[in-house]
Amino acid sequence: MQSQTHWHRQVLVRDTRPSLFTVSSQPIRFTMATDHQNPASKQQQPGTSAFKLIIYEQENFQGRCHELTGPCNNLQEAGVEKVGSILVLCGPWVGYEQANCKGEQYVFEKGEYPRWDSWTNSRRSDNIFAFRPIKVDSQEHKIVLYENPSFAGKKIEIIDDDVPSFHAHGYQEKVSSVRVQSGTWVGYQYPGYRGYQYLFEKGEYKDSAEFGAQFPQIQSVRRIRDMQWHQRGAFHPATGAN
Repeated sequence: MQSQTHWHRQVLVRDTRPSLFTVSSQPIRFTMATDHQNPASKQQQPGTSAFKLIIYEQENFQGRCHELTGPCNNLQEAGVEKVGSILVLCGPWVGYEQANCKGEQYVFEKGEYPRWDSWTNSRRSDNIFAFRPIKVDSQEHKIVLYENPSFAGKKIEIIDDDVPSFHAHGYQEKVSSVRVQSGTWVGYQYPGYRGYQYLFEKGEYKDSAEFGAQFPQIQSVRRIRDMQWHQRGAFHPATGAN
């Protein structure tokens, strides 16, 4: 009987800068703003909240706007009729296709999102009905993704690196379970950070249903790094691609 091969990739790129992350003792608040405000002026004064985003009901930061500084499980109940564009002042955040943080996931980091195709290319839905902040409490990142449920089969281990294509590094298997030992990550259905997004916070995901996937398919993954360490944000989606 042949022994099973476990494919393993490890990259060590450590950031030695001192941590600038602080945790606010203030309670999380949800506030509403009904008048339109210029996104450029908003970016200059992010305020004291550790988390803040502005939702505009129309594309290109037009129409009524609503400010979030904490989780909201149902945007419609909070008075948001439509999510047309989003400005993230302090983050990161995750949005959900359905109320109560269910359905497809969309990760938002500091920056501007003028229309729905700037935060997703899965093209399944342009709806967002819930938001919550993502806690980023570690400068180190380590994730292990497994072929089979319950952490079995072949695996790919990634330390302090972003991987735009598992296939390019020899891992062509499905991903059915995940262990996050440190950091916060987002996995993507396809190479190049495309397709459905899956948020991975520290902990264990014994099967694909636990991280919200209908099918055990992840082909790229990247770190989510907060603005406290990366003042301009960490991820800039490609523009102009068809």
